[in-house]
Amino acid sequence: MRTFESTRAHNKKPPSPNRLRPPWRIALVANMRDEIEWGPDAPADAGSEFDRRETIESLAGALEADGHWVTFCRADQTLPEAMLNLRPHIVFNIAEGLGGDAREAQAPALFELLSIPYTASRVLANAISLDKTQTKRIWQQVGLPTPRFAEVHSVGEVDDRGLTYPLFVKPVREGTGMGIDQGAIVHDVRQLADRVAWMVEAYKQPALVEEYLPGREFTVGFIGNPGFPARRRRSWLYDNDGYHYFPILEIDSGVSVSPGVYGHDAKSYDIGATGAPGYICPTDIPDSLRLRLIELTRKAAEAIGACDVSRVDLRLDARGEPSLIEINTLPGFNPAVSDLCIVAAAEGMPYQDLITEILYLAAERNALPFDSLVYTESRRHALAQPVPRGPVSWGLAED
Repeated sequence: MRTFESTRAHNKKPPSPNRLRPPWRIALVANMRDEIEWGPDAPADAGSEFDRRETIESLAGALEADGHWVTFCRADQTLPEAMLNLRPHIVFNIAEGLGGDAREAQAPALFELLSIPYTASRVLANAISLDKTQTKRIWQQVGLPTPRFAEVHSVGEVDDRGLTYPLFVKPVREGTGMGIDQGAIVHDVRQLADRVAWMVEAYKQPALVEEYLPGREFTVGFIGNPGFPARRRRSWLYDNDGYHYFPILEIDSGVSVSPGVYGHDAKSYDIGATGAPGYICPTDIPDSLRLRLIELTRKAAEAIGACDVSRVDLRLDARGEPSLIEINTLPGFNPAVSDLCIVAAAEGMPYQDLITEILYLAAERNALPFDSLVYTESRRHALAQPVPRGPVSWGLAED
């Protein structure tokens, strides 16, 4: 893996789309956690969404093992120059962006401006998924279950808004559990006002206030896109609708440093360490609940137009009914600790297969040619055997 270093601005024309077969010249675009100085006024968890060097190296290794040329490019002000100089065939995008209310859409917008194919969701879906309020409004509009909520911009707006305590308070546009600890659960208007005041001041953005769901917490990861998967790299992985769902992961926060809350502190512990939540995958749940969680995941992702890969978080209410909490269209890829990698490993999917399959899903969307693999026992991994293709889509409850 090389690293692109900025030299000077160039006025080259944007690279024209290259419809070449692999191996490809790949730009791996990300924000590195240890390269940003946040300043004294930033919250303690600032930059938690950014990637560690070992994650970048793991991704590059997986792509290079597939035969591609990989160059790491920082998702900062040097990115336009990097794209014009490198002229990649495709981008593997995990960029979080540096600021603004749609920062995860910044890099994809540049790639589209330059007509460069890239992995994962497109501009609009990344902008929506980062904004939890907008995501929930869309889900609500299409009839999907999500906890009742309100967006609060200042302490002066604080009232119960007809919501039922306890309430859960988090930043509107952050991830990786930022701004979330046991204080996120509030039981009266005084606690709500205090939490909103702190959050608006610390994160310089509104607070999302929603009814707290006391039940079990799950995350459902998937790869795929709508459409019959006959032309995919590993077509046998997918159901008739074009998706591959990984085993459902249950998060047991009761044993974590923040009981009942899967927040930033809990996520910072290594798996199995004292203070870490329990990660149960595959979880032991009735088949009817498993199918319902998968159905809600598909509908939640399609409602915002997610592409290639996502992870959806859900929680049960007091009656045991699941509701959508949020969607991550740019899930983490640290092979040791990221939820998506945990569920893929639980299934037996090698890390390289996970990463390259996401690459080829994006290539398929962008009409980049490649050869499909043929299923053989040597390519089998534990649970990812060929998906039955009967008249009913595997893994989805009937509407």
